[in-house]
This record gives sequence, structure tokens and C-alpha cells, in this order.
Amino acid sequence: MCLLDHVVHWDSQRIQCRASSHRNKDNPLRSHDQLGTACGIEYAAQAMAVHGALLAPADTSRPRAGYLVSVRGTTLHVPRLDDICDDLDIEARCISSSAAHILYQFSVQAGGQLLLDGRAAVVVNADQRARAHPSGNAS
Repeated sequence: MCLLDHVVHWDSQRIQCRASSHRNKDNPLRSHDQLGTACGIEYAAQAMAVHGALLAPADTSRPRAGYLVSVRGTTLHVPRLDDICDDLDIEARCISSSAAHILYQFSVQAGGQLLLDGRAAVVVNADQRARAHPSGNAS
């Protein structure tokens, strides 16, 4: 399920994407004929995943697995997304990162209006650490 239409800009610290799928009647995240604003977190998470893929070394044989483990400080500024006429502008900016974790600040806007914002923590390569430490001590 790809909700994003395209990447507008990216660099080592941030990514900006655009999406129009919030208006689609067949959007897989719709419930009771509407798309709640909290679904914007999935749009932001997909932007973070694309950012990670764009930053991966070209000689990588398989992409790093990333898991969204925490969303905090999130503010929903509107009740729903499906009635927003403009395309969504999604931005994710890396606040801090290590080999195992990335912390992003994200926002979703449309027509200059802030729709939601917050922070998200992503654990990367957790699948490889779990295989290396099958007892569960993947530190």
C-alpha cells in the first residue's frame, strides 16, 4: 500500500513528499466513509521509509528493515483528511540517528495549513539484531 505520489525533495536530514490519495474513496485506511487525521501518521511513516531507502548505500543487497516503535507529541489539528481539497505535503526531518535508531519530527500540511505533526521513533535493522541475539538481548 503506497499512499505517496512522489518525492518533492530530499537530503541527508529530511524528505518532503506529496500525496493525493487521501481523497480516494478506495483509500485502504478509510473507515466509515472518512479518513481520520491520525491516518496521516501512516503517510509520514511512508515518507520516513522512503527517506531510509534513499539514504541506503547503492551496493546494499537488501533494504534495511525499519519498525515504527513510537509516536509522541502528536497533535491533530483537523478532524479528518478526506475533505481536504489540496494535496498533502508530508515532511519528515531527522532529529537524531544512530546505527539502530532514528528519531524524526514529522508534519502533514495542505494548502499551507498544518493538519498534524509529531515525532516518531524508528528502529532499524531490528531483524538482523534479533537473528544475531536469538535470546532477545539485542543490545
